[in-house]
Amino acid sequence: MTQLSLSSLGERALIQRIAAKIAAQLTSQPPWVLIGPGDDAAVIEPERGTHDVLTTDAVVEGVHFDRAFVPWDAVGYRALAVNLSDLAAMGARPRAALVSLVLPDTIGADDVDRLLDGLLALAAEHRVAVVGGNVTRSPGPLVVDVTAIGSVRPRRILTRAGARPGDEIWVTGTLGGAAVGLQILRGGGREGAEIERYLRPIPRIRAGLLLGRNRAASSTMDLSDGLGDAVRQIAEASAVGMTIDAASLPLSDGVREWHASRGGDPLASAMAADDYELLFTVRPSQRGRLRGVTRQLGQLAMTKIGVVTKGRDVLLAEAAGTRDLPQGFDHFQ
Repeated sequence: MTQLSLSSLGERALIQRIAAKIAAQLTSQPPWVLIGPGDDAAVIEPERGTHDVLTTDAVVEGVHFDRAFVPWDAVGYRALAVNLSDLAAMGARPRAALVSLVLPDTIGADDVDRLLDGLLALAAEHRVAVVGGNVTRSPGPLVVDVTAIGSVRPRRILTRAGARPGDEIWVTGTLGGAAVGLQILRGGGREGAEIERYLRPIPRIRAGLLLGRNRAASSTMDLSDGLGDAVRQIAEASAVGMTIDAASLPLSDGVREWHASRGGDPLASAMAADDYELLFTVRPSQRGRLRGVTRQLGQLAMTKIGVVTKGRDVLLAEAAGTRDLPQGFDHFQ
């Protein structure tokens, strides 16, 4: 069955269709949304006693996903997840999102519906109000651009700066799954835990909130461009060095098995994968606070993977010695 084209539907009808889907899936806007979708701009009421935290990120076809093997709902899910992960790294609770869709003529109205299904499902899970956005036609690739707004109390803000020599380096969850999942998808696979890690990464909202609430972390960043990038970013922002223990990296069984059967370096997957876990540093004097966070998180693993050092060297320690830490993902390399 041929689906309705966007050109046949028209811009105003498409906007009405999107607004109706948002209203249907999110049922009702919270009372602090004073003006939602449908006007020139949204109006929300600030949360008392908190600072607003704003972030924006775009996912671009051909750069962040390939429609040949990424389902439409996963495109929408990932577009919101990358922004929620940024809020998690700041210790912020998500509140609202604006969604801009840059749509090529080659897709249809049902495709847009499925994209929104994935985005709105994640929004509902984290009680994020979608309060507006924009649609426009693109002569090139599909782009989903999301701006997310969160709130955080002043003393609970997490940043990349603040690590000091002697701090421990920790990470949530496991590493490398998203990179392996992408390789499996490119090879024709369509099922498996690593594929799900790539298609629908879990933003660590609760972990970020607890790290900030308990003031357990001295610095934090999410792994949107891999472990190698995040370690360097925190080291630069904090004006410190870092040494990562290769043997301590929490690689999943699936990552180890995939590399064992196909070759390659599982550490390379960990360094570049967009796993959206949280990397953070902890003062030795705050280990008790971290234990409290760990108890509250339950099954989510927290692994110590290194130490903050004096100087500015960022190193990987292996059995054979130390070497420069491999790079993470870079959009322009």
